[in-house]
Amino acid sequence: MKMLVTGNAGFIGFHTVLQLLSDGHDVVGLDSLNDYYDPELKKRRLELTYEKAKSSKGTFQFYNINLADLEAMRKCFDAHSFDRVINLAAQAGVRYSLENPQAYVESNLTGFTNLIDLSARAGVGHFVYASTSSVYGMNTAMPFSESNTVDHPLQFYAATKRANELMAHSYSNLYRLPTTGLRFFTVYGPWGRPDMALFLFTKNMLEGKPIKVFNYGQHSRDFTFVTDIVAGVVAVTDQPALPDPEWSSADPNPNTSSVPFRIYNIGNNSPVKLMEYIEAIEEVLGIEAERELLPLQPGDVPNTYANVDNLKDAVDYKPKVSVKDGVRQFVEWYREYYSV
Repeated sequence: MKMLVTGNAGFIGFHTVLQLLSDGHDVVGLDSLNDYYDPELKKRRLELTYEKAKSSKGTFQFYNINLADLEAMRKCFDAHSFDRVINLAAQAGVRYSLENPQAYVESNLTGFTNLIDLSARAGVGHFVYASTSSVYGMNTAMPFSESNTVDHPLQFYAATKRANELMAHSYSNLYRLPTTGLRFFTVYGPWGRPDMALFLFTKNMLEGKPIKVFNYGQHSRDFTFVTDIVAGVVAVTDQPALPDPEWSSADPNPNTSSVPFRIYNIGNNSPVKLMEYIEAIEEVLGIEAERELLPLQPGDVPNTYANVDNLKDAVDYKPKVSVKDGVRQFVEWYREYYSV
């Protein structure tokens, strides 16, 4: 099939495109290569994608486009007929949303609107998009289930991703566009983002600097290795959302609908305490971290834990990579990439 993947030079987008090329799909990538973090890391991912395409049955084309640029987006859709669209482009990060909310409006709202509208009008067979575990907000019922209420976000980033889910449902209703949202749970692994904990911890520990441990290390995360995430994204993309014949307007299920709409959690289904995560990094590096214990940051969710039963039932999703193995793979990549 011909796939459009947005955010293809980003962390998850990069790994997703590599898998799609391996599977023999033709991929068009869109990315603005912005400077939210080191653009050189994004450019290197892009170079490796071109190299992968040379040895794959699938083809790869790249467009340097901001999703908020409607005219450029229209030209891309006019030039191609996409079977599937996978939207992994977004302004990410919890804390940055406190500093620059307009960046989230441009990417996560305006950009998303442009993309889903063009997809609907072009008759795309399935629109898959990244949501986030952050939408669970104030909810403390564990594990998080897609049937939980997600109307109390703790920060603007989560609010924009929840808005994406609602926008997707409206397009599924108006245009019968099959849409599937995936709520990612703390994705980590090689080529990860420099603003995430594993990257920051590894960097500081190797440089002999203290690491900042928020919430005094008392919170836990459902850390999910990137290849497990990609396996779920690809499997879901292959199965367009269908109307739920059992959906009732009198007792509405929030993650299905009478229109072709689905929302799934995608996580490791095995939360790890932050201190245990740090210990795994220490073990691989052979370095004991100097820990600066700090209070919980504004907007942070204290704990996350994904119920993935629905995704397992739908596509036989089974995360395979343990935190210890995943941390080891990241550290090996980091040492090689930065020649440490």
